[in-house]
Amino acid sequence: MPELPEVETIVREIGPQLQGAKIARAELRKTDVLRELSKPRLLKTLQGNTIEQVYRRAKHIVFRLVSGHRMIIQPRMTGSVIVYDRKLTRDELKYAVLIGTLSDGRKFVYRDVRRLGTIWLLDEDGWIAYTARIGPEPLEETFTPLVFADRMKHTRTAVKKAIMDQRRLAGVGNIYANEALFDARLNPAKSTNRLSLDEFARLHAAIVDVLQRALASSGTTLRDYRTGKGERGRFQFALRVYGRGGEKCVQCGRTLVMTHEIDKRQTTYCRNCQR
Repeated sequence: MPELPEVETIVREIGPQLQGAKIARAELRKTDVLRELSKPRLLKTLQGNTIEQVYRRAKHIVFRLVSGHRMIIQPRMTGSVIVYDRKLTRDELKYAVLIGTLSDGRKFVYRDVRRLGTIWLLDEDGWIAYTARIGPEPLEETFTPLVFADRMKHTRTAVKKAIMDQRRLAGVGNIYANEALFDARLNPAKSTNRLSLDEFARLHAAIVDVLQRALASSGTTLRDYRTGKGERGRFQFALRVYGRGGEKCVQCGRTLVMTHEIDKRQTTYCRNCQR
């Protein structure tokens, strides 16, 4: 967390508020989130710069600046970015990592409870190399079942692990991998290179569907995730397998199995429906 639906929700909410805005001041309160970047360089680049565009790539929030740089924030499990048009409360400041004050007095705040996220600052060449290492976007029209199968077919790893590999497919994490595999009726431990074309097509459709439904619900809030407006997501009420180990399957009524054997993360599935 956050995965594609959560990051896309944040971007859609903060993007219209930030695009075209000038950053008058920037404050970095914690430096352990920086990657290949110094605090002075980040602040010098941000201050006086203008935000041309805010968009998402995989699980990353990308700020494209008029200087040609891109500031990339990966919120990971406990991060969010919120725009405020008022003074921040003590609680809102408590976990603030980066605060950008705009020329009109508004602020955008990267908040991260456990500081598991990262901040990168890349020039154009750096960004081209960075994004080239990430797989296709599953909600783009160019992401067809054949493209999906071609990205996946040469690996023997478990299919759940394969679809979470950001080099093969962008934006899918543990929650939506569990949900998509259940909807596609596939065992998460099955070797990816053993999937038939029909199974690839089912999984492709399930991935696209679950991401679209989660996005329509502003994502999943299990603990710390908040939207760009500081609100909780709602898709946690629609989860069919994730986090429901030991409960009854919504399809057949059998007990759902929860294991950590596939990729050391929580995997929940139905032995009956996902043979």
